[in-house]
Amino acid sequence: MLDDRAARPRFFYGYVIAILAFLIQAVFWGTYRSFGLFFNPLVAEFGWSREMVAGAASMGWLIVGLMNLPSGAMVDRFGPRLVLVIGGFCFGLGYILMSGVQGLWQIYVFYVVMAIGMSVADVVPLSTIARWFVKNRGTITGVAKIGTGIGMMTMPLLASHFIEGFGWRTAYLVLGGLAMVALITMAQFLKRDPSKMGLRARGAPPPGATPSNREEGTPFRQTIRLRPFWTLFAMYILIIGCAETVMIHTVPHAVDLGVSSTSAAGILSIIGAGSIAARVIVGVVLDKLGSRRALQLCFVPLISSFILLQFADSLWMLYAFAALYGLSHGGFFTLIAPVVAQLFGTVAHGAIFGTIMAGGGIAGALGPILTGRAYDIMGSYQLPFQIIVAVAVVAFLLISSLTRTPYENETAERIASEGLSGST
Repeated sequence: MLDDRAARPRFFYGYVIAILAFLIQAVFWGTYRSFGLFFNPLVAEFGWSREMVAGAASMGWLIVGLMNLPSGAMVDRFGPRLVLVIGGFCFGLGYILMSGVQGLWQIYVFYVVMAIGMSVADVVPLSTIARWFVKNRGTITGVAKIGTGIGMMTMPLLASHFIEGFGWRTAYLVLGGLAMVALITMAQFLKRDPSKMGLRARGAPPPGATPSNREEGTPFRQTIRLRPFWTLFAMYILIIGCAETVMIHTVPHAVDLGVSSTSAAGILSIIGAGSIAARVIVGVVLDKLGSRRALQLCFVPLISSFILLQFADSLWMLYAFAALYGLSHGGFFTLIAPVVAQLFGTVAHGAIFGTIMAGGGIAGALGPILTGRAYDIMGSYQLPFQIIVAVAVVAFLLISSLTRTPYENETAERIASEGLSGST
């Protein structure tokens, strides 16, 4: 049994975990979200259609999603360090290989390698945070997810600098090398959960307050038979389908409108900047108001930004869209991991979270490639951008119908029982 002195050290290692999660998110997502900047150089050099190039990104995102389930299960079983070492190596290698691409088939192969690595980007840091923090779990996750915003704000500018100054091949080589070294190094400091260091999670009941120190929650096999799981799953795949469409095609859309590639890169940076504040705000909202209200609030800037995109025909309007969309983007990507913990506990968090992310991977693959196909046929993004408004509305209706889970009911009963016990 853990003693109080061990459980309350002068410095809590969970904050190291939070800092590492911040940096891991920045490296993974900042690098990955730079793909839109390579879109037009690849089309221009090889003469491929937008559907062909978008197809590589879509297939990569599909692999990311499908690999989230085994990646999450591996975190549950083997811990985050080994999983991040493997993921960081594959991610960096995929980008390094892209620097030497000569044919379309190579892009697809290399993006599979990259995608295998990318599949650990969320399940490793966010599942680890869920295990280290009970109190303020949403807030800590939000702070860690700021790393995504920082990465999205800075890495596209770095990539744009290398593309313009040294060419897209050098840019791929530099990004891949930096990512591989940084991720493998950070992996060495990750610990799966507090018990590995003789500690307990921040905000967890003291020893003796609960029957055991084992993780609590709904087992994976039971979770996938629950309606709230499938409601959350459906909402997430719709949101990711929209998100990947926007992230892949907004920069080419801006260039079509006459915006320079450097200014168009600013759209991705503004999305990243807008998401930074959202990541902290929604984490606090989650801790204060619960998962349902926090998710519902994220739809306000999401739907508003999609409507604005229908009329954006100048750089300032595209920047306004990016700022609004960044708020929702940061919110949704921050909330999903702590929401899973709140609804289903942490005993199978990696597998549950990974399954939901897998569904998002399928939707995220279909959205961009269908949008690219629509553009190639109609020469315009008008119809796809109208469709994402309707999809966002459907997702809002789904999350509004989310019901309570057995784990939530058990947790509420236990808190009430402890409250009554303390008052007698």
